[in-house]
This record gives sequence, C-alpha cells and structure tokens, in this order.
Amino acid sequence: MIRNRGLIRYLGSTKNLVGCVGGLLGVALHLTGVVGSWWPAVVAGLYGVGALLAPPEKVHLVPVDATTEAGQVRADLSSLVGDVTAQASRMPASTVDSVRRVAEVLDDMLGKPDRLAGDPDVRHDLVRLARTDLPLSVQTYLNLPWWLSAQRGAADELVAQLELLEGQARQLAERFYASDVHRQSDHGRYLRDQHD
Repeated sequence: MIRNRGLIRYLGSTKNLVGCVGGLLGVALHLTGVVGSWWPAVVAGLYGVGALLAPPEKVHLVPVDATTEAGQVRADLSSLVGDVTAQASRMPASTVDSVRRVAEVLDDMLGKPDRLAGDPDVRHDLVRLARTDLPLSVQTYLNLPWWLSAQRGAADELVAQLELLEGQARQLAERFYASDVHRQSDHGRYLRDQHD
C-alpha cells in the first residue's frame, strides 16, 4: 500500500495524466514503426514534456470552520488556565485571577461561533489574544529562572501586561456585543416613545 500522500496526489495530478498521454503516444509511435530501438527514451521524453507542459494543480484553501476553531481555542484557554492555576505559587498575587478574567471574557465570545464567523476582524483579534498574547505573557514569566522571576520588575511587568490584555479583551467584547447594545438602546427609545 502506498503511504506517501505526495506520491498519491501526484499520481492523480494533471501533470501525471498529461505525461502518461505523452508516454502512450511514444508507445504508439514505436508500434507503428516510427521510432526504432530508441522507443524507451522517446516514451520517457514525451512523458517528461507532457508533465512539464501541463498546467499546475489549482490551490484550494479550505477555511477553518468557526465552530471547530472556537472549540479548539476554548480548549487551549481552559488548558492555559489550568496550567496557570497549577503554577499559582510561582505567579505574582492577583495574576492568576487576571488570567481567569481574560479567559472568561474570551470564552464567552467563543461560545457564540456563528457570530464570530460573521465578524472576521473580531475573530482574528480574539484568536490572537487567546492563542498568542495571553499565553506568551504567562509563559515568558514562568520560563524565567526562579531568582529572576522573584524580582519586583519581572512581576510588575507581568501584572502590567495582564492589565493590558484584560483591557483588550473587554474592548473586543464591546465590539462583539456592539449590535446588542445598540439594539437594546433602540428598544429603550421605542418604549419611551410609546410611553409619551
């Protein structure tokens, strides 16, 4: 059984099929007597020319399903919170709670993957925040040697970064729920107009 996916893909490719047609043309030339003892070279040459002249395969980029991606990011966030909780003794005071708060805000939006699919900018920013920025801040701090992470400057930097990340998460949530806030405001205005 062929296990090499690249080879399997090539066997079904346009280049291989056109090359095979060229090779068959070479065999036909040999059978009709046009080419003599050089027929193997002619077959190989016609195969090569056909394979080189055939158009390349089209690229089909398959976008990641928003529901699948949201589930994966939620799992990553849950794992991160679990890891931070396990390392709580090495973390500065309040930072574990900060990580949890950021994760809760992001997790709430991830629970609505259909809405995330409708706003690619928010989706991109959310995934970046959850998969890059938040883990990088925490992991960088935890990878410091114990004697360096115990210094005030490193701890203060982590606290400051987590405050920034929490602010970014809240701004992202405001963008995500802006239509709901607007809808509520419109409904309130409607009710006030009905009362008057």
